[in-house]
Amino acid sequence: MLVTVWVAWFHAGATLALIGLVWFVQLVHYPLFGAVGGPAFRGYHRDHVRRTGWIAAPLMLAELATGLAIAVLGPSGAVRPLIWIGLALVGIVWFLTFVILVPQHRTLGAGYDRAAHRSLLRANWYRTAAWSVRAPVVFWIAASIA
Repeated sequence: MLVTVWVAWFHAGATLALIGLVWFVQLVHYPLFGAVGGPAFRGYHRDHVRRTGWIAAPLMLAELATGLAIAVLGPSGAVRPLIWIGLALVGIVWFLTFVILVPQHRTLGAGYDRAAHRSLLRANWYRTAAWSVRAPVVFWIAASIA
């Protein structure tokens, strides 16, 4: 098989790390935005974006690259639809991230905005759900390749 087992498990590992990160951000970090007051918010938000980006960006790129490798080089048969479902969920995550969440972060980067914060929390629930649904999908794919 062209896709090695380690690529499939690396893909699953990247997804699981992102699931942990998105749940932490959704339940802990994003809600705390509302507790940071006044002039301190801009710096707090800037640091959140920078520090979280150093973790999320490489993991998201790894997840996408290994997912595409599995789709192009992976097995045929019954697991194929799951591979495409998994990639569709990655597409949803990327869409939500760059079309909805990044603009909200830009607004918040200028200073705390209650409406942008609420929108960020709401939209991130969809991203959290999409990543969470990927967990059984990537495990099934990895187990099928192994």
